[in-house]
Amino acid sequence: MKFSLHPYRGFVLGALVSALTVSGAWATWGVLRSEEAAPKIVSGNGRLDVQRIEIATKFPGQVQTIAVHEGDLVNVGDMIAQMDTTDLQRQLDGVVAMRQRATQAMARAQGEVRVQSLKAKVAQMDFDNAVKMRDDTLISESELKKRQAQRDGEAGGVHIATSAVGEAKAAQAEAEAGIARLKNAIADHTLKAPVGGRIEYRVVEPGSVIPAGGRVATLVDTSQVHMTIFLPTKVAGQVRVGDEARIVLDAAPDLRLPAKVSFVSADAQFTPKHVETASEREKLSFRVKLSLSPEVALTHAGLLKGGLTGNGFVRLSEPPAATESKTADARTASAW
Repeated sequence: MKFSLHPYRGFVLGALVSALTVSGAWATWGVLRSEEAAPKIVSGNGRLDVQRIEIATKFPGQVQTIAVHEGDLVNVGDMIAQMDTTDLQRQLDGVVAMRQRATQAMARAQGEVRVQSLKAKVAQMDFDNAVKMRDDTLISESELKKRQAQRDGEAGGVHIATSAVGEAKAAQAEAEAGIARLKNAIADHTLKAPVGGRIEYRVVEPGSVIPAGGRVATLVDTSQVHMTIFLPTKVAGQVRVGDEARIVLDAAPDLRLPAKVSFVSADAQFTPKHVETASEREKLSFRVKLSLSPEVALTHAGLLKGGLTGNGFVRLSEPPAATESKTADARTASAW
């Protein structure tokens, strides 16, 4: 049986095919344009690194008390440990007594200056009167010289008393400096947390005698957390400090931690063995550090621990090179 197509129907079918062809081409162009416009996302695996601070003593001595245990959260300025300050306190008491003696000596010297100044003034008046009397031949030359010597002696007494005041002031200043030094040393024997964080290790116990620089505890700064990843040379050149990033931990795969690129190495290096790469040819790579903001790190302080594995994703600030792939895999795109 032979079927014939009505001319009108053929016209409609042809128009429909043309419309579908045009719309398909437009859709394909839109997809290509969206893929080209979409920012490139690159990723790498790594481990979380946290900032560790060794709490150590500046002076040798005995640990008197330790106020923290492993796992404790501390704030800035909280006491970690107290070193014994008995000897320093005794030295401080001695220097305070020295200052008191210097203060009393200065008071005596100042009083002596006043007395000697009055004596010198009287001696000067006697000498001036003797000069007039000698002019009138009322006294002998030897009497004039005697009164002159008395005047000079009293003036020397003023000089000696003034020097004593200076010595007393110097002794007082030395005592003040010693007091300040010992007070600072006593304060340094109280070991405090320089930042807020978590106590990771408690190294010694009360009663332990440790040298200068001896560690007492290890503090983890929970506000300073970053992940180091290694990116191949073909994409590392497009990474800039400040680029937007995400960190996804294996321990919390559904959590996207916002981060920023805080460091990009200036030179390529051999890719560490523990780093997984997409190709065995990627022998050289650049080290890139992704840092969490202190607010994000503190919000998730209970989760974030040094050594946790995961993946870091970086949204490049520049479009990818023409030789690179136009699409990212689904796992990378899902990081955002």
